[in-house]
Amino acid sequence: MRTTNHSAPGRPDSGPLEQRAPRAAEALDNRRGRLAILFLTVFLDLVGFGIVIPLLPLYAEQFGAGPVTITWLVAVYSVMQFAFAPWWGRLSDRRGRRPILLIGLFGSGLSYLLFGFAGTISTLFVARILAGVMGANIGVAQAYVADVTDARDRAKGMGLIGAAFGLGFILGPVIGGMLSPFGMSVPFFAAAGLAFGNGILALAWLPESHSPGASSSRSQAGIRARLAHFRQLTRDREMRALFLVFFLITFAFAALEATLSLWADRRWQLTPAEVAFVFAYLGVVVTVVQGGLVGPLARRLGERRLALLGAGGFAIGLGTLPLAPSPATLAAALGLMAIGQGTAGPAVTALISQRAPSGEQGRLLGVSQSLSALGRVGGPIWGGIAFSRLGIGAPYFTGALIAASAAALLAAFLRPDGSAGFAEAG
Repeated sequence: MRTTNHSAPGRPDSGPLEQRAPRAAEALDNRRGRLAILFLTVFLDLVGFGIVIPLLPLYAEQFGAGPVTITWLVAVYSVMQFAFAPWWGRLSDRRGRRPILLIGLFGSGLSYLLFGFAGTISTLFVARILAGVMGANIGVAQAYVADVTDARDRAKGMGLIGAAFGLGFILGPVIGGMLSPFGMSVPFFAAAGLAFGNGILALAWLPESHSPGASSSRSQAGIRARLAHFRQLTRDREMRALFLVFFLITFAFAALEATLSLWADRRWQLTPAEVAFVFAYLGVVVTVVQGGLVGPLARRLGERRLALLGAGGFAIGLGTLPLAPSPATLAAALGLMAIGQGTAGPAVTALISQRAPSGEQGRLLGVSQSLSALGRVGGPIWGGIAFSRLGIGAPYFTGALIAASAAALLAAFLRPDGSAGFAEAG
């Protein structure tokens, strides 16, 4: 006599007990495999980005660009990210994550080719604009992480994205510096080849993580409609606070990045090679923190407390940086700042994704990346003004105040019991 299994097919809790454990282990391995492939994809993408960034100002000078033109050439990338990040996130909610990530990879390769073949400053601007549009889909990569992780491991997954950033920014400039003696256009062609190869790799190995059409959102066009849409997405004050915290931390860090080389030269008379070592040191610290410490710390402390401690450490590191009396104390201040920024960013991103309604994660993470891009536009501008008019330590003192404001917002957002929501007075 044949027996009938009435368990629902395809469910991880169906079937006898001895079958459920292997299925759970298989699902866990599948999630880990997807995260590993995504990590490799983002890492290779950021290596190409890191190859270009240190050489871009010098490359633009060959076409007669002055300092102001070069500043706009750098800033236009973040302007495009600000404009396009929510659109890519919304499109990924409707069409799936994989095709949007693939478009970004192949589009980045095309932008690097334009850089290499550029003969005029106008072509450089076109290439930079295209690179910014295609690079605006990092929120889609974060949504991919949210798709394949549960709430317990969300911060760890976001930390892996941050680690891919850190490793890319460490290795990319080294590769660019090694290739530049062969011609200033050679590193750009290398970045193009890396981007196209990465696209082929993702095409073959990166699976889809999101069912297309899960979101019923409608397209928004125009600045006024975009602002109205933003207000609709952030109707609760906790979400608004998280977005503001994310913006403030990015703003302060961008001001640091834009002025650190100038400050190191005037304060410590560091050579370009020594300044590069300082940036590499920051990248190593952020990579170690986001790749290995964010997950365990989030499980032990919770994302809210981790974000608060990270923002506070970031503020202290920034505030003590201009006061460092020796290289050892300078390294300590830079390390504390990097640890704080490296923990606060993924923790706040995880909080945003956890509060996002079903089917809206890509769109909300796209909004957060759009605000991050806005911070990367405003931060360097403010850093330059403060550096030249208020003193070489001003970007860091003011950045410390900005980071402390972010920590205060998180403290207000954190109730005494650690749950979501603003703490009640009294």
